[in-house]
Amino acid sequence: MGTLLVEVIRGGLVESVHNGDIAVVDRFGQIHASLSDPARVMYARSSAKPLQALPLVTSGAADHYQLSPRELALTCASHNGEEMHAALVLELLSRAGLSVSDLRCGVHSPYYIPSYETLLREGRELTAAYNNCSGKHTGMLLLAKYLGEPLDTYLGADHPVQQRILDAVEVVCEVDKSSIHLGVDGCGVPVFALPLERFALAYAKFAAATVTAETSQEAAMARIANAMMSHPEMVAGTDRLCTDLMAAAPGKILAKAGAEGVYCVGLPAHGLGICVKIDDGNGRAAGPVIVEVLSQLRVLDDEVLSQLSKWHRPTLQNHAGTHVGELRPVFQLERA
Repeated sequence: MGTLLVEVIRGGLVESVHNGDIAVVDRFGQIHASLSDPARVMYARSSAKPLQALPLVTSGAADHYQLSPRELALTCASHNGEEMHAALVLELLSRAGLSVSDLRCGVHSPYYIPSYETLLREGRELTAAYNNCSGKHTGMLLLAKYLGEPLDTYLGADHPVQQRILDAVEVVCEVDKSSIHLGVDGCGVPVFALPLERFALAYAKFAAATVTAETSQEAAMARIANAMMSHPEMVAGTDRLCTDLMAAAPGKILAKAGAEGVYCVGLPAHGLGICVKIDDGNGRAAGPVIVEVLSQLRVLDDEVLSQLSKWHRPTLQNHAGTHVGELRPVFQLERA
């Protein structure tokens, strides 16, 4: 599998390790830097959400339903299930004459524990609006409603909504869609497997589009990227890496996590995209790796790196709150 990326230290000893692969690609598809195997095929998981939102914009549905940048950012979210997220999902559904019962993403408790505690304390119902993928599913429902397509089957790979998304992946990642391996994501929609460097290319293009957008598709990509960077709290939420990365350097970092240790970043000023896959699927290693990659690329100043220190070298604490160890990145990128 991949190369050693992160060591987990406790009491001065290496207790665990996280291996993985890294690809850094420019908007023309050239590998700028990498580690291990940039051609490794992997599922993008939720890092694909900006791609999945693209047809919502290019079709005209986002304009038809008057989506604000904050609302568009939510359609790309893996959110905490905070009240601001769930409330906005319900507002968008209502705007299109839909309800929470139309969501097919399933129900789970909010990631943000204070939000879950509030629900329990107030005796309110836990619904699919609190699912971390409810924004994405709302965007898919809006697109289906706009297209006049069935609402109850929007999850299916053969549904026009999912076919439009697959077409977008084909174009942006510059692959033949027959080569895209499909699986089913945790929320029930199709998920795409391609080489890391193809997803890094996609993020390089999203990022570059915010600087120069010459086509209608690039304008749509810029709209999505700018929405995410302008409203990072909607993309993730309180105490989340995506939010903190984008908030630390406004307009300079496009960031989106995926399950199973996947993380993607776009850098507008540099026209670069980054894709990371952690072998064991443990997302705790993503922060140290991503911040270290950004450090080695010299795209962040010391002040921003300082703001991200808790993600760069996270501390381990026991249940009494005592500092007992840390995670530390231990790799060196290979420049092309």
